[in-house]
Amino acid sequence: MNMVQQSLGQMATLACLLEVSAPKPGNVHRGADFEDLTFYDFQTSAVAIGPVFDQAEKYRVGGIVLAALQATQAAVSTNTNLGLTLLMAPLAKTTAFDKVAMQIVLNDLNAEDAQDVYQAIALAGAGGLGQVESMDVAAAAPESLLEAMHAAEDRDLIAAQYGNGFVDLFADAVGPLREKLAVGTILTEAIVETHVQFMSRHPDSLIARKCGVEIAEEAARRAHVVVDAGAQDLDLYVRELSELDFWLRSDGHRRNPGTTADFMGAAIFVGLIEGWLPTGQ
Repeated sequence: MNMVQQSLGQMATLACLLEVSAPKPGNVHRGADFEDLTFYDFQTSAVAIGPVFDQAEKYRVGGIVLAALQATQAAVSTNTNLGLTLLMAPLAKTTAFDKVAMQIVLNDLNAEDAQDVYQAIALAGAGGLGQVESMDVAAAAPESLLEAMHAAEDRDLIAAQYGNGFVDLFADAVGPLREKLAVGTILTEAIVETHVQFMSRHPDSLIARKCGVEIAEEAARRAHVVVDAGAQDLDLYVRELSELDFWLRSDGHRRNPGTTADFMGAAIFVGLIEGWLPTGQ
């Protein structure tokens, strides 16, 4: 359990802030903005969604997603957190962070959830991000949100979590982050290392949508080089990490691994709720 007695909304806000503050390669962070997306945008959005998660009990999963997107739209001119909210909303409704408990939450999704999520996606698209363009949000919302997610799972790793019980999040983001912290890695470094490791295992969905699957796979290969370097030598790791960051930021930031960042934010959210993630570093 969380020992600081933070509310769920405070933990949602803090998860977003910790994720964006870590200098993850290719992403916006406190030392790197994009022309149309800034660290301030993410900070503001993090604060905006807190009250929504504090009222999570009164919403269904889709209602959380929609209310969070509406709060974000009222605070900033661009969408910063659709993917992360799609991950955090079911996490806010579960009784445990494992596949069985998550499947109970996901199996309860209905047409109301689908309508709310589709409306949120449409809002995000209007805001310029369009992180889940693989779903046909121009059409009417389906009766089953899970069926829509299944249809997109080959193209969108966030959608895939709705079909597999969030196993990729738990196995490849939550688990490694917790393990790194348990051996004394400071929080910021643990987030960056987990981010690169996750990216090496899962080609980033946002990169794939913007640049094509081949570029996403190339990004994953380059991330794997960084992971291998980290197992050999610190100086080599730092050099390879810097080269990955430079490559990802080329081509007008189109290689931004935004989906991977969403998984880091969700993993941090889990850590805050369970109480194993330190907040004093």
